[in-house]
Amino acid sequence: PLSSPCLPLSVLQAAHCQMIKDLSACLLGQSLRVDCRYENKTSNPLTYEFSITKDNRKHVIHSTISVSENIYRSRANVTMHKNLVCLYLQSFTTSDEGVYMCELRATNDYTGNQIKNITVIKDKLEKCAGFSLLIQNTSWLLLLLLSLPLLQAVDFVSL
Repeated sequence: PLSSPCLPLSVLQAAHCQMIKDLSACLLGQSLRVDCRYENKTSNPLTYEFSITKDNRKHVIHSTISVSENIYRSRANVTMHKNLVCLYLQSFTTSDEGVYMCELRATNDYTGNQIKNITVIKDKLEKCAGFSLLIQNTSWLLLLLLSLPLLQAVDFVSL
C-alpha cells in the first residue's frame, strides 16, 4: 500500500486512483447538459467518451476514443474546462432517456479507464443553475468593481 501513489478515498474506492469525481445532468433550455467532473492526476492529454445505454445497447454520443453514432453527431458537442468535461445534447427528448456514461482516459496512464454512469429521465431533470456563467464572468465583474473608485476619482478631478 505504501508504494501506491493514491490513497484510498473511501472504502468503496479501494486503492484505485479515482479520476472522475462527479457526474451530473441538467436541462439547459431544450438541451441536456452532462457534467463530468474529474480530478487531474496527470498532465497527460485526456481523451473522453460520452455514451448512452438504452434497450441494453450502448450508443456513442461524442468521443475522442471511438466513432460517435450518426444520430447524435449533429446534436452533440463537448466543451472542456479545468477539471470538467461537458456534454451538450441539443433537442433533448424522452427518446434520449437512458443511462449516460462518461469515460475518461489519460494518455499513458495505466490505472485503467475511469467510468461513471448517471440515469437520465427528462421529467426528473432539474434546470441547470446559472452559476457557471457567473464563475466564467467573475474576472470581468471583479475588474469592473475594482475600476469603480478610479472612475469616481476621474469624475471628481474633472469638476
